Amino acid sequence: AGRRWPGVGALCLCVYNHRPYISWVERIYKYNAHLSYTHLTKNQKIVFNLLQNSGEPLKAYTILESLKREGLKSPLQVYRALDKLVELGIIHKIESQNSFIACSNSNCASNTAFTICRRCGDVKEIKNNHLFEQVSDLGKKNRLKVHRFNLEFYVDCNGCKVN
Repeated sequence: AGRRWPGVGALCLCVYNHRPYISWVERIYKYNAHLSYTHLTKNQKIVFNLLQNSGEPLKAYTILESLKREGLKSPLQVYRALDKLVELGIIHKIESQNSFIACSNSNCASNTAFTICRRCGDVKEIKNNHLFEQVSDLGKKNRLKVHRFNLEFYVDCNGCKVN
């Protein structure tokens, strides 16, 4: 059990990648008081729950195959749900892999950065405000206004470095 927010219902402390974090509903409530889990369509809730529980990026057709029993029958249903969830900032698209992952950072807005292990494919969202400031400064120095960015760094993760 967790805290109650007016109009949102019960919240829980969940586990993501073996560490506790505040449920996405509470994050949305804090930053966008007019949004809540109840404002998502049935398909959006189903898709988000799958991504949140998977702990890894999933492609749209993998999502479709996994959710056929839940009533999602066409790719269009999945893509519409994914587009809205990306727009809300509660999932992100890994552009190079054409896959989607649940957001693990409550302050990322539309700017995202990820490390992707080139050996095992493990994806981690980077939480570093200095990185975001540096990208913005780089844009300003080149007289560019950066509206949105999605950075992907290919690395060897700690597990793969050892092997």
